[in-house]
Order: sequence, then C-alpha cells, then structure tokens
Amino acid sequence: MFETKTTGQKLRQFIYILFPIVITQVGLYSMNFFDTLMSGQASPEDLAGVAIGSSLWVPVFTGLSGVLMALTPIVSQLVGANQKGKVPFSVLQALYLSFFLTIVVMTVGFVILSPILDGMNLNQKVETVAFHYLAGLSFGMLPLFMYTVLRCFIDALGATRTTMVITLLSLPINVLFNYVLIFGKFGFPKLGGIGAGYASAITYWFILIVAILVVIRHEPFSLYRIFRKWYPISFSAWKELLIIGVPIGFAIFFEVSIFAAVTLLMSQFNTTTIAAHQAAINFASMLYMVPLSISMALTIAVGFEVGAKRYKDAKQYSTLGILIAILISLLSTAILILFNETIAGIYTNDQHVLELLSHFLLYAIFFQLSDAVAAPIQGALRGYKDVNITLIMALISYWVVGLPLGYILAKYSSFGPFGYWIGLSSGLLCGAITLYVRLRHLQLKFQSRTPGHHIPTS
Repeated sequence: MFETKTTGQKLRQFIYILFPIVITQVGLYSMNFFDTLMSGQASPEDLAGVAIGSSLWVPVFTGLSGVLMALTPIVSQLVGANQKGKVPFSVLQALYLSFFLTIVVMTVGFVILSPILDGMNLNQKVETVAFHYLAGLSFGMLPLFMYTVLRCFIDALGATRTTMVITLLSLPINVLFNYVLIFGKFGFPKLGGIGAGYASAITYWFILIVAILVVIRHEPFSLYRIFRKWYPISFSAWKELLIIGVPIGFAIFFEVSIFAAVTLLMSQFNTTTIAAHQAAINFASMLYMVPLSISMALTIAVGFEVGAKRYKDAKQYSTLGILIAILISLLSTAILILFNETIAGIYTNDQHVLELLSHFLLYAIFFQLSDAVAAPIQGALRGYKDVNITLIMALISYWVVGLPLGYILAKYSSFGPFGYWIGLSSGLLCGAITLYVRLRHLQLKFQSRTPGHHIPTS
C-alpha cells in the first residue's frame, strides 16, 4: 500500500489489491463448490448430506474467521501509522486465539452435532453422510483457522497476490483428493460425500504449511520476523482482537447462518428440494465471492488511509468499491438469466432436481443486487474499526426481517420453498439500506476531523 493522489491512482491500486483477493476467495470457496458438485455426481443423498453438513459448518467457520479478521484493520492501521514493530506481536496473539477457538468449536461440536442431526428427521443415509462429512472436515479445522490469521497478515500488507498463489496451488490438491475419496479411486475406499470432508481437511493442512514457509522466507513478510520471538499470551491483546472481531464475526454469522437456517428448515421438504436448494445456494455463494472480495479489499484500503488520517481518501476508496460491486452484480444477473439451465445442468443429472434448481437460480438474482451494496459497505466500516452498529443492523435485517418473512411466505403462500428466498432477498435489501446510512454518518464524522474542515451548525 502507498499514498495515492488521484482517483486514477486509487482505482489502479484498488484493482491491484482486489483482483488477487477475488481469485483467492473463489479458490477457497471452490473447495466447498467442488465438494457439493462432485458429491452430487455420487447421488442425491450424498448431495443432500454434504448440503446439510456445509450448512452447519459454513456459518461457524465464517463467523469465527470474522473474529480473526480483526487482525486486518489492526495491521493495516499499524502499517499506515508507521508502527510496524508492533505487527509481529499482534499476529502471534491472533494465532494463539485461533488455536483456542479451534478447541472450543471441536468440544462444542462433539457434544451437540448428533442431537442436531437427529432432530432434523433426515433420511438415514443423508444424516450419515452429513455427520461423517463434518467429522472428516474437523481434522482440518486448526490449520484453516491458523491460515486465516496468516492470510489476514499477508493481505493487510497489500500483498494479496501471495494468498492468491497459495490458494491456486491448493485447488488441484482438493479436486484430486475429492476424486480419490468420493469415488474410490487408486485403491481407496468409495466414501461418497463423506470423502469430501477428508479431502478438504488435507487441503487445509497443505495451505497452512505453504503460508508458514512464505511468511518465514519471502519479503516483505520475512522482514517482520513473525516467528523469531514467541511472545507470551496477552489477554489484553486478545481483548483488542475480540472487541473488533466478535462484532465482525457475529455480523457475518448472522448473514451466513440465515442461509444455513433456511437449509435446515428445508428439511421439511423432500430430498430433491433440499438438493436443488443447496446447489442454487452453492452457485449464488460463488458469485457472492466478488462483493465479499471487494469488502475485504476496502477494509485494507480504508484502514490504511484512516491509519494515516487521510479521511477524504478513505471515502473515495469506499465509493470506488461500491460502484465496482454494482457493475459486477449486473454482470452476474445477466449470467443467471442467460445461462440458467446450463448452470443447473452442472450440478445434477436428475431431472426433478434440475427443474427445481433452475427456478431457485432465478431468485438468486435478487441476492446479487443487494450484496453489491451491503458487502462493500461492511468492508469499509471495518476499515474504520466501526463494527458494533453493523452487528445490530445485521441481526435486525436478517433475523427480524428476512427469516420471519421467508417463513410466512413458505408456510402460508403458494411460493412454497421459494418463499424463503424472497424473505432472504428482503433481509439483504434492508441491510444494504441501513448500512449505507451508517457509512455516510461515519464519513461525515471523520471528515470533521480533517484539519481546516468545519461542519456548519444550525
């Protein structure tokens, strides 16, 4: 990251940061994408089992990753303020915290996973696949959380191409082990959807090892000497991470978990509906990686400018990010309309699943438009370290507006399962509007701190 003077320079630097993040996010999500896609080729039951397992895991992972993402604005503001000597301490404390969070999640999961699945009244094979998919995935939980920390450190320095390369190296590993373990190749047992969980765990260990080697051996990361001195655990540092990270994590959790909640509520419908719904969510989530990446890039850029007290530049980056997201969402909408049946055919050969999936994908259009505004604004707000109000807005938008409306439409109207998607879209739209109002308020507040600027009173 470096100081920019013109809009053109900002656009070039932002795209330089953004493009590798998009590739990285799509790459990371491709693991879940290939899990779902390849499991669907095994059987509808395997697809539904992985769908249920993913719906339980993804909110937990994204929520806790959100907690660890507090490291990004902390490091970017330290670098912007030229306090680089404090960076290694912050990174190590985040690594310690990631280990602690892993222990907590595995302990809680061991206790509650079986009762949750038993209470869903699933087809027996679907329940078995879901349970053992998550069991396999749990072996990769620790490296995934630790990699998230190292990735936040790398990205905060603006070196987003590095994490892009690491992710691209990991994709063939994931696809290979999916192929081997799901379909029983090269003498390995045929595990179906269960094999996808173990394949992901193996991949997570791979990307952690590569990330550690990069941080130790390659500049500019090696200049920080992250692993040269092992600081003792500092609960005050954990407190700073948690004060910023917990609201980020819960805000992400509220958004992601509402999709998981809908998938769980879909269990009242048949296996075909569950499979079609999850496949549509899977593709819509792949498209969401773009606004999410813009959000992450904005956290880096805005955090850097706020750390240097260049508040006007921070505002300009926010505007650029939102406009880029809107333009790309229009492209995503065109893709969903023009290639609807082709996309559906990627996931399944089952005609009944195919027909339902095509309809679900059309409702996903409304997700793209709302996310194009909401996600970038959340990233900009994190750059300011403004996270508490965002948490409250996410809770209200998704769980007070979106889910109840979806439930009513699904239960008491002719929309059936599609009613949940209408409710989700409404919640996302509500969130986009309220977040925009918050960002404008914050920009005016920081603008008043600029030397020579005066807010007129009346």
